[in-house]
Amino acid sequence: MAKWVVATVDEIPPGGRKIVEVAGRSIGVFNVKGEFFAVLNRCPHQGGPLCLGNTLGFLRSEGVGEFHYSRAGEIVRCPWHGWEYDLRTGQSWFDPGHVIVRKYEVSVVPGFEGLEKGPYVAETFPVSVDKEYVVVEVGR
Repeated sequence: MAKWVVATVDEIPPGGRKIVEVAGRSIGVFNVKGEFFAVLNRCPHQGGPLCLGNTLGFLRSEGVGEFHYSRAGEIVRCPWHGWEYDLRTGQSWFDPGHVIVRKYEVSVVPGFEGLEKGPYVAETFPVSVDKEYVVVEVGR
């Protein structure tokens, strides 16, 4: 699978996101407390811009007056109709066995070593790199 550099780590702070175009696909890359997740920016319901929606967590209640909030920022809600998807798995919360948003593997790698080169080559000059990059892996 091809790997694409989409951002430096500091471009997507915790709680942030970046929507990128990779291999003709609009993909949202999310930073959830230092972990990166990427999903297709298209809600399976009616094609809405999923990654423009709010991120949230779970609110559970064991009884009257008891509330527990967990998994903050791990769920994205489509801005069109409110359908919710888990950023870790891509699964929906109304029908997790059948409705899934496409997710992509994400890794953080130092520099550009081992990444696929594009078809065009420009004159290059020595550069020192001291940042880590967010990389999205997209299948063919």
